[in-house]
Amino acid sequence: MRAASPPPVTVLDWGRTDYRVAWQRQDELVSRRIAGNIPDTLVFTEHHPVFTTGMRRGAELNLVWNREQLAAAGIDVVKTNRGGDITYHGPGQVVGYPIVSLERRRDLHAYLRFLEQVIINALGSLGLAAARRPGLTGIWLGSRKIAAIGVAVRRWVTYHGFALNVNTNLAHFAGIVPCGIGAADGTVTSLHVELGRPIDEAKVKQVLAAEFRVQLAGLLAAPRSTP
Repeated sequence: MRAASPPPVTVLDWGRTDYRVAWQRQDELVSRRIAGNIPDTLVFTEHHPVFTTGMRRGAELNLVWNREQLAAAGIDVVKTNRGGDITYHGPGQVVGYPIVSLERRRDLHAYLRFLEQVIINALGSLGLAAARRPGLTGIWLGSRKIAAIGVAVRRWVTYHGFALNVNTNLAHFAGIVPCGIGAADGTVTSLHVELGRPIDEAKVKQVLAAEFRVQLAGLLAAPRSTP
């Protein structure tokens, strides 16, 4: 059987963005993808420092810092419509927003496993053996979380996505209980910390984009799930 050919995917790099502006731009891309005016798209960006809360009940309770501490650190707080708890975005973190039609594969669980595998494989190419942790979201190196995942979907087109800590200021994670996971259950890490040197973020994006295309072909080639 011939392997599935990689589907057409547009890769965009928005550079550093305000979170709210990037969210609005995602919404515009989702509308265009629903209308069939653009192909599946992977957006890369990094954000000005921000804590974002997801739709999980009580997510806002995992914000630790008060207003004065947030102001001193220059960190905004935004409530979003993605899944998951609370997380941090900031400079040195590669954020990926896939705008992908799941019309051919209406299966959000399969889509989440797809995103996880993209990150696991990309990290493997970069020298780190990452994995899932049963019952916990994101991508892990043992008990150290290196990537967060939180998605949303509108008319079977995805948005929001993943955040991979590359050269991230991990001290900012002290302002939250990341993804609702207490210190006894795990910590956060980055490629910089794990590999002991600053990492070329452009290379990380290239590896992620290549793996995204390969894995997306497999995801969309599978039989469509029952709605």
